[in-house]
Amino acid sequence: MELVIKEKVVLASQSPSRKMLLERAGVDFEVLVSGVDETVPEGFTPAQTVEALCERKARAVEPLCGGRPIIAADSVAAIDGLILGKPEDDEAAKKMLRRLSGRTHEIYTGVCLLVRGKTEVFHQVTGVKFYDLTDEEIAAYVAMGESRGRAGSYGIEGVGVVLVESIVGDYSNIVGLPVAETLRRLRRLTA
Repeated sequence: MELVIKEKVVLASQSPSRKMLLERAGVDFEVLVSGVDETVPEGFTPAQTVEALCERKARAVEPLCGGRPIIAADSVAAIDGLILGKPEDDEAAKKMLRRLSGRTHEIYTGVCLLVRGKTEVFHQVTGVKFYDLTDEEIAAYVAMGESRGRAGSYGIEGVGVVLVESIVGDYSNIVGLPVAETLRRLRRLTA
């Protein structure tokens, strides 16, 4: 069985973390950013949100891909039934991190695969428990700038790893793409 996809893939995401994950997995790909509107109807669950957005991203770049396989993804953090998206500013990031302090939240990542007329959309959920964080720790982390543009206001692949006490599930899902599951499904679609 081949572990790596043999053809060049399109990644419909501008996320440096997703790019890094695919590079580490040995995938040959190019990035095409969709630039789609990322609003969803009120009342969508975290799973519905990430699945709708990843499919919207994939469909937006599909006409530009010349039939090559497409991977699109979207991630959100959720706690208490509330989706925590990307913070608007540093104060919003601090507020999110205070809410996550000492508690378990979930990272939902939706993935859409488009391969020559075939579509597969799925999501994965990973539980993340934070240590109890002091206001000083939160302020110092936010001041580093790592919260900007991150669902839930942190990045586990950077300094944010020191905030995390434990995880249940796929680590790469927290980074932004459940790589093993994505590539296994993509191999089946391209076979």
